[in-house]
Amino acid sequence: MSKKIITLHVNGKDQEVAVDERESLYETLRNELRLTSIKKGCEVGECGACSVLLNGRCVDSCIYLTVWAVGKDIVTVEGLKDETNGDITDVQKEFIKQAAVQCGFCTPGFILKAVEIVGANKPYTRDEIKELITGNLCRCTGYMNIVTAIEHAIKHNMDKLGIPYEVAPSTTSFDIPDEEKEKMLKDVLAMQNNDVTKS
Repeated sequence: MSKKIITLHVNGKDQEVAVDERESLYETLRNELRLTSIKKGCEVGECGACSVLLNGRCVDSCIYLTVWAVGKDIVTVEGLKDETNGDITDVQKEFIKQAAVQCGFCTPGFILKAVEIVGANKPYTRDEIKELITGNLCRCTGYMNIVTAIEHAIKHNMDKLGIPYEVAPSTTSFDIPDEEKEKMLKDVLAMQNNDVTKS
């Protein structure tokens, strides 16, 4: 089948690409635009490794056709930044602070899901957060720290909105020296973009 030229709005920029109408958004973003934070996992929309934000909502790009994304705002981890200062987002900072990263394979998907959760501007409980992330799988089973990171990111957002929010008492921040946090930040960003799958 011949390819057609379409324009996608990805990470704040218009990108013109030639796609097969049967091509998944995962294939286009990773293979054509080289956005390698998107991972190939289950390929059936069950694990969240290929997650992207589409108009602010998390979708599994492996089961979403590229042509469906025309006219929508697509965001991957490579495009995340704090709108006030261009720094990494509160979500990413909390994933580092709470040590919510192990092998890094699932991290981009969880971060984007967390961005969606925080962006809802709701004071979710710990149990609600657990329910909201059920579509994302962590092979290292690091869920406790991931939930804790999301809770703390919600608190940052609620504080900005002037809405009271208490993090569950069972969660604690890790006392990590600043120089070690800087190293962890570099490692996390490298892991998010690391090509760990042969695809």
